Amino acid sequence: MASSSSSTATDPPCPIGPLHNLPLPPPSRFAHLYRPNADGETVVLGIEGSANKCGVGVLAYDPRSETYRTLSNPRKTYVSPRGCGFLPKETSWHHQAHVVAVVRAALAEAYPDDARPERRISAVAFTLGPGMGGPLKSCAVAARTLSAMWNVPLVAANHCIAHVEMGRVATRASDPVVLYVSGGNTQVIAYSDGRYRIFGETIDIAVGNCLDRFARAVGLSNDPSPGYNIELEARKHTDEEPLKFVELPYVVKGMDVSFSGLLTFVEALTRKKEFVGEGPKSDERQYTTADLCYSLQETIFAMLVEITERTMAHCGQSSVLIVGGVGCNLRLQGMMADMVSDRGGTLCAMDHRYCIDNGAMIAQAGMFGLQYGSEDMVVSMEDTGCRQRFRTDQVEVVWRPKTRGEHA
Repeated sequence: MASSSSSTATDPPCPIGPLHNLPLPPPSRFAHLYRPNADGETVVLGIEGSANKCGVGVLAYDPRSETYRTLSNPRKTYVSPRGCGFLPKETSWHHQAHVVAVVRAALAEAYPDDARPERRISAVAFTLGPGMGGPLKSCAVAARTLSAMWNVPLVAANHCIAHVEMGRVATRASDPVVLYVSGGNTQVIAYSDGRYRIFGETIDIAVGNCLDRFARAVGLSNDPSPGYNIELEARKHTDEEPLKFVELPYVVKGMDVSFSGLLTFVEALTRKKEFVGEGPKSDERQYTTADLCYSLQETIFAMLVEITERTMAHCGQSSVLIVGGVGCNLRLQGMMADMVSDRGGTLCAMDHRYCIDNGAMIAQAGMFGLQYGSEDMVVSMEDTGCRQRFRTDQVEVVWRPKTRGEHA
């Protein structure tokens, strides 16, 4: 929460070397776009608000140590009532009510002894899309206002690219296959020829949306998130007291996955007489909420591991990076780790601080766009209209070497 006195940024600085990006241009090359602050650092404030998280991150690049460091990363979450999803109007109101306080909290944490920390900011980055229109616009207005007040450039970030770049920096992963799993997106991504290419994706609803809607069907709380509460139910499965596995539709179509039919099927199971909620079970044909949560997770995550492994084989990659809100699920990380280990590879995973939507990831993507002079990302005020549909492969990744990828 924005008012928390605990630190929201405890990780050590991340060196740029392991990323294998293009050589960093000197700031003088793009002096018409931005300037480092009086300490010689480039500092970007990032604002995220594409869904129910309003987050602000402050990220600094230190040219002396050639490192990126997250100085603060507070966020405020809109939690809808039990049994309800978060709607654009109410979520927009939430962001409008809290974004100023979260910005103040981010600046105060980043520079606690500075009465005017805004003087240290080199640029303001914000989520251009994809996402929910109302929440996106609410946070874009805040970004435009700060840019005008502080006389610094605006950097428009693609939400999906921001997840990927934050993951690369946080885990020091230079060129992984990326599984991006969240409430609004499900994609398997690999970099080739200047863009992040989508090798597989959902053909209907996102994995997080499937989990959230099932949680509502069985009456689980939205606090802190419905997906996490499903994970807690599924963790009741142990070797000593195993849960019942209920066979569910397994829908992989080539490199793509589908969750809508699976959701319809499992929701229908909750209306059958064999469903006993929290239990107890008196018949082997009966099943509980925990049984269904466990079965749903196992089925969905197996589908995701399958298409990720296929992408690894196709691209000849040995590492996997998991990003997005669903990516902090420990069971998904465990299943992926088993697969990657069998292939002699490495899993790069993160916890909720960077998997879940946050401002630091927008600042990180904005930092790259700023430092490498991306004409698509460093925008004028007139070009800040939000894009609810903004695919990962629409962004030219100017900070990474262009390769003649045979898989492009």
